[in-house]
Amino acid sequence: MAKRSNMGHGFIRGWCFVFTLCVIQSNMIAFAILDPLDFLALQSIRKALHDLPGSNFFASWDFTSDPCNFAGVYCDANKVISLNLGDPRAGSPGLTGRVDPAIGKLSALAEFSIVPGRVYGPLPQSVSQLKNLRFLAVSRNFISGGIPATLGHLRNLRTLDLSYNQLAGEIPRSIGTLPELTNLILCHNHLSGSVPPFMSQSLIRLDLKHNGLSGSLAPGSLPPSLQYLSLAWNKLSGSADRFLSRLDQLNYLDLSLNQFSGTIPGRIFTFPITNLQLQRNQFTGSVEPADQVTIPTVDLSFNRFSGQISPLFSTVQNLYLNNNRFTGQVPASFVDRLLAASIQILYLQHNFLTGIEINPTAEIPLSSSLCLQYNCMVPPVQTPCPLRAGKQKTRPTAQCNEWKG
Repeated sequence: MAKRSNMGHGFIRGWCFVFTLCVIQSNMIAFAILDPLDFLALQSIRKALHDLPGSNFFASWDFTSDPCNFAGVYCDANKVISLNLGDPRAGSPGLTGRVDPAIGKLSALAEFSIVPGRVYGPLPQSVSQLKNLRFLAVSRNFISGGIPATLGHLRNLRTLDLSYNQLAGEIPRSIGTLPELTNLILCHNHLSGSVPPFMSQSLIRLDLKHNGLSGSLAPGSLPPSLQYLSLAWNKLSGSADRFLSRLDQLNYLDLSLNQFSGTIPGRIFTFPITNLQLQRNQFTGSVEPADQVTIPTVDLSFNRFSGQISPLFSTVQNLYLNNNRFTGQVPASFVDRLLAASIQILYLQHNFLTGIEINPTAEIPLSSSLCLQYNCMVPPVQTPCPLRAGKQKTRPTAQCNEWKG
């Protein structure tokens, strides 16, 4: 009996050994699904990044299990094709640490993103090895240094979003040569230098606002495929007429807070734009739309535009023409639409306008705002103006006479 018992224990021990070996082998088979280089790359990436307090993104990253089941990791066959790091839900604390150069070892990667957080340091040059990369988005973090010029090697790249970081230096001209580029979003950084020409005929969105870019844009530097263009809050100068005329697909245009000069093309008001922001530049000359303007919001304030105000602007809902050098009478069509509450904002203050035909007892609708002060007339109706318009109701006569002369 004792012998049988021993034999029984030996059988159990042997069975356990075989079972354990089978489990180990099955796990090895599971892990073998992923390319070893990708497995090691993910390990390095994980070591360099950490959850911020309140984030639990890396909880599933247990390298004793299949990495293709990790949060944010997507595989095709034995390769990682998409890596989206961080909890994408709104308000998630995000991640901290650095982007490890091992990212360049994920040779099949087509998509790479990191949610907003506190990831710092440079964008590794090794990213440029990802020849299949189509989507690269690391926004609202603390990425610093320059934009690698070698990103121009990513000939399949369609979206590059490095906005709201600490990037400095110039936008590499190689970025402009990317043939498939559709979205380039580099706003809210510390970039300097000029805007490179863009060769991609599929570029739809270009957002470079809130940087330190300077210089002028060549006539053919932006493709006519653009639908969204924001260059606001830079130091750009020169004529905008030269590059705007061909951008007839635009539905959003913001060139505000630059040093652009010269005239603007009248045909720009026929583009399918819903929001036109040209304020705080050095534009000059008359403004002559080719047809009735249907753009809901037009801001031409704080420039040097002159001449009479075109009645074709009376169909604009929110119109900012203040702080220019417009002269003459305000067209009667403006008054009609203002009293009908079709115009919500009509700012004409700080010009050289000489009159507006409106009954002093007319009641401006509560939903509408009209400001006429500091022109070459006494405002016939008293309406509240923004505080920055000042307290003077009328421009000094000497200035008006000088402007007439």
